Amino acid sequence: MPANTTASAEKKVRKKKGRRARLILIVLVLALVAGVGYGAYWGVSTVRASFPQTTGSIQLKGLTGNSVEVKRDDYGVPQVYADNDTDLFMAQGFVQAQDRFWEMDVRRHMTSGRLSEMFGKDQVETDAFLRTLGWRKVAQREYDTKLSPQTKKYLQAYAAGVNAYLEGKGPKDISVEYAALDFVHDYKIEKWTPVDSVAWLKAMAWDLRGNMQDEIDRSLMTSRLTPKQIKDLYPPYPTATHRPIVDEGSVNKITGKYDPSREPGTGTGTGAGSSIQGATQGAQAQLARLSDSLDKIPALLGPNGSGIGSNSWVVSGKYTTTGMPLLANDPHLAPMMPSLWYQMGLHCRTVSASCGYDVAGYTFSGMPGVIIGHNQDISWGFTNLGADVTDLYLEKISPGGTYLVDNQQKPLATREEVIKVAGGKSKTITVRETNNGPLVSDRNDELEKVGKKAPVATSAPDRGEGYAVALKWTALEPGKSMDAVFELDRAKDFKSFRAAAKDFEVPSQNLIYADTKGHIGYQAPGKIPVRAKGFDGTVPAPGWDSKYNWKGSIPFEQLPYELDPKRGYIVTANQAVVDEKKYPYLLTKDWGYGTRSQRINDLIESKTKGGGKVSTEDMQKMQMDNSSEIAALLTPALLKVDVPDPAVREAQKLLEGWDYTQESDSGAAAYFNAVWRNVLKLAFGNKLPKELRVKDECLNVRPPASSGPVDDLNGLVRECGQRDADSAQPDGGDRWFEVVRRIFNDEKNEWWQTPKSRLDPATTTRDQLLARAMKDARWELTAKLGKDVSTWSWGQLHQLMLKNQTLGTDGPGIVQFLLNRGPWNLGGGEAAVNATGWNAGGGDYSVTWVPSMRMVVNLKDFDKSKWINLTGASGHAYSAHYSDQTGKWAKGEQLDWSFSAKAVGASTVDTLTLTK
Repeated sequence: MPANTTASAEKKVRKKKGRRARLILIVLVLALVAGVGYGAYWGVSTVRASFPQTTGSIQLKGLTGNSVEVKRDDYGVPQVYADNDTDLFMAQGFVQAQDRFWEMDVRRHMTSGRLSEMFGKDQVETDAFLRTLGWRKVAQREYDTKLSPQTKKYLQAYAAGVNAYLEGKGPKDISVEYAALDFVHDYKIEKWTPVDSVAWLKAMAWDLRGNMQDEIDRSLMTSRLTPKQIKDLYPPYPTATHRPIVDEGSVNKITGKYDPSREPGTGTGTGAGSSIQGATQGAQAQLARLSDSLDKIPALLGPNGSGIGSNSWVVSGKYTTTGMPLLANDPHLAPMMPSLWYQMGLHCRTVSASCGYDVAGYTFSGMPGVIIGHNQDISWGFTNLGADVTDLYLEKISPGGTYLVDNQQKPLATREEVIKVAGGKSKTITVRETNNGPLVSDRNDELEKVGKKAPVATSAPDRGEGYAVALKWTALEPGKSMDAVFELDRAKDFKSFRAAAKDFEVPSQNLIYADTKGHIGYQAPGKIPVRAKGFDGTVPAPGWDSKYNWKGSIPFEQLPYELDPKRGYIVTANQAVVDEKKYPYLLTKDWGYGTRSQRINDLIESKTKGGGKVSTEDMQKMQMDNSSEIAALLTPALLKVDVPDPAVREAQKLLEGWDYTQESDSGAAAYFNAVWRNVLKLAFGNKLPKELRVKDECLNVRPPASSGPVDDLNGLVRECGQRDADSAQPDGGDRWFEVVRRIFNDEKNEWWQTPKSRLDPATTTRDQLLARAMKDARWELTAKLGKDVSTWSWGQLHQLMLKNQTLGTDGPGIVQFLLNRGPWNLGGGEAAVNATGWNAGGGDYSVTWVPSMRMVVNLKDFDKSKWINLTGASGHAYSAHYSDQTGKWAKGEQLDWSFSAKAVGASTVDTLTLTK
């Protein structure tokens, strides 16, 4: 899964920049430590009261068949056995609520824009933005008009199971977080509804939406950089060195379908017109404020950017030790406590027309079915395709409530939303929409007006007080992705797998496939817009010109796919799906740059070269590969730089003989990554506009125009960054690898040139800049890790802290101790296969995204498959299964994955029977 989460290492469910509900935190501390007037026993009893019953029997009203069994292994992972579909999904709802209801409740309040009802006034701004997007309204429309009767039946059964768990329970019986919340205000837990489950798909789609942030960033760069410089920072995908997913095939013009064996055709992508660029420059303030608003939106999957993605690959039995396919997947998402994923098995005791499921894998608490995993016939994995499914439109709004389209005024669609606030007065907002979508620029009270001198094209309408910004997004139209989840879970072969993929419209994902008959395959699904000729979606479009409207979607039959390719394996890791020159549709201009995917390709080829075979253990080792592509490029040059300072030379020697692997105990990896961060800062970061640089980092600059305070040196202006650390640029992802690679041999390129500072002379060549970066890195790590370079290690810098999504993200240290876990010193890094990402622009090396789970599926014998979760099955802070998988995850270890009834029985330690 993906697809785009600072020292906190995660996007927070609650507003990041605002103050937290301190009272909640204080009460939690008092409740768990001092006892809140009832003694220490209150805290202990409250914590234990919410632990689920996992043995014996519980009556579950509404079951229609015989009893349901819930078998848990020694990691608390449940396997559910039932006689019919509705009982199966009802039990799934009950069990997930037992383990994770607080998490489920927070999620549904987030997707519906109702966080203020739980956490108070600090969340009003976030709720207003989410209400403007209207996720919940779209989910309701999906449920009412798009989903099949069978899917609705399953969603209703799941909701009934959740509500059966809630019935008769007080706050402290559900989770310790509710016990704390109950002291702040009279919060009432509502019943779960089917639409609560559907709405979660919108949160997934939001975090995997593609290039929206790049679209904003490119526009903001125009205030400081030339068009050529911006082009330098967004180089074309390196097809020659980083293989796309699909090597062959194209759309057959006769049949109108994608043919995997056909000779490639010709692509059609073209650049955006000048009128778009001019209009964008006239909306700098709106776009800057929009970017700031995006930072406040809960991004539960991770920071939107280079880290959002995943690895997946499948190897044909021709090249495996088992003689049957092996399939691996590890989605890169935000680290959080508990993990986003929930491991589970859903088994019909007898697979039949009335009970069609025998499936296990990873799902989300709050959603029925299994998202990634395998059934008795096939296995599948997800990575973020990265298709461009959003566009920002600049809109000319008139005071009378109209907007301009083709020289005509059209009325804005409006609706009022009432945001209820815990402990405060409700707030009413007005949502305005054009034909291109909701006006997202309305959601900031401090929107600046566009300056009178901001340039616009002569064809653009007079900007007056500035343009508004509308969001067009495929996920704002109802779809059938929930149908696809169940269709995948019961697919039998590649044909039924593709039929399921056709309904998986949003978010657009790469789907890989393997089956027990030995076939491997790939399908690119999703609702992907067709844009007008001349419009490539890289910058905001003029909403006043209808020729920039979308022209429909790419037909599913023309989306790329493969079945049993000759090379014998398929790798998807957010690289380009196809060479855009050989495909008639534009999927995006902003792919990941293929560093991870090419490394996986190379590892597979090196293993199979000369008749070698890939084992399950080999797949696991590949998932933990720490190799750094950018280190292989830069390190030889760094070692040649003449360094006069003996202290810097001492650090430089760490790189001698280094193999470019980023192990946790590597001093060389620590120093190299610090050098890399400083190279990026000097060559690029200090030249970016303040809207892209990390907040509170200030520079003396000479902007084109400014009214800021003047520094006493050379009349420069003091300018401070404005971006949150986990979305600041340059983030150090593999786009920046490609930027540097393309200029690396041009030793006098303008990007290597930096101005004189108080402590350093100006640089005019590459090696001068590298020398300065090496010096800066040496003293940075001296401050962080000490003077003795022999004690340095990458893991000391590159730490993972797992934090509770809500009450554990801020506040007194005791709260963090109670609810959070860590730190762990990790290897891996940005754009490594072991993608423990960090943001170079944020000034911190802490882990901001991780392989949120790992799995290797053995199609020869499912019981010999392996899996691991980031944390554990439970969301209860003091459960034995709160973080019992994390230690093994950090070491790259995986657990046995029981699937057959015999294997599950052998691994079962607790059995709960649900009865009528």
